[in-house]
Amino acid sequence: MKIGELAERSGLAASRIRFYESAGLLNAVERGANGYRRYGAEALGILEIITSAQTCGFTLDEIRPLLPVPQGETWQQQELLESLRRKLAEIEQMQKRLAHNRRRLMGVIASIENKPQDISCADNVQRVLAEIR
Repeated sequence: MKIGELAERSGLAASRIRFYESAGLLNAVERGANGYRRYGAEALGILEIITSAQTCGFTLDEIRPLLPVPQGETWQQQELLESLRRKLAEIEQMQKRLAHNRRRLMGVIASIENKPQDISCADNVQRVLAEIR
């Protein structure tokens, strides 16, 4: 299929598909006599893997081992599993940091909203800052 059809079917811009090709993530692109790119049916699946992995936070370098390997090579299952487990651990760490940040922000909001009536805004700022240190 031509790049326009692949773009339409994948929901990606043709420029993004060309970028993935130049980055070495989308291989086996054939060129017709007219110079147009022609992609095999597997290209759509590869693009789905790439976009799903990016949505999960994988970088392009981290995505490479997740992609199907060319014919004649074997998929490195252990490397794939280790990569997925590393990303899962990163996400879990990020979730902990986000939960901590959420609690802190909720505390700041509550502190601001519960300003004692008898203090000025400037004094309240100092009070809130002291609480979050």
